[in-house]
Amino acid sequence: MWQHYKKTFFGMQVTILIVTAAIYRYLGQNWAMALSMFVTMQLGAVVGALWGSRLSRKIQGSTSALPLQPKA
Repeated sequence: MWQHYKKTFFGMQVTILIVTAAIYRYLGQNWAMALSMFVTMQLGAVVGALWGSRLSRKIQGSTSALPLQPKA
């Protein structure tokens, strides 16, 4: 999942900056509101990548063997 995050990093950052600029521009030019939305989106991107990585590891680990299968 980190590979996917690295691959989409630039596009995600551009999108976050555009949304932040739109929030600043159209919601009364309030820096505090725009900054809080920027930080929230950054944290969401990182937490989403961590969560996706964890799910990917769980899926790959569960297909290797059954949990009660005897070891050879």
